[in-house]
Amino acid sequence: MRLSELPLRQPAYVDMIDWTALSAAEGQRLREFGLCEGASVEALHHGGLLGRGPIACRVGRMTIAMRRNHAAAVTVRTGPEEERP
Repeated sequence: MRLSELPLRQPAYVDMIDWTALSAAEGQRLREFGLCEGASVEALHHGGLLGRGPIACRVGRMTIAMRRNHAAAVTVRTGPEEERP
């Protein structure tokens, strides 16, 4: 499931990030915020008109705002860290 599709307040873990879908600067910014494979994430709020704007996400203990197209590049899983397909 994509981070942009994750239900609000549903804890998840980053399974994979499509770094090719992001520019080098965007990827660097997300890495600096701690977004990497295995990181815990949670969608907190959908902004903008009809919830189609940025997504407020908790990454680890930090809350960040992420563009929806950036969140679509992040694949998450909702099971525990050990449950990998």
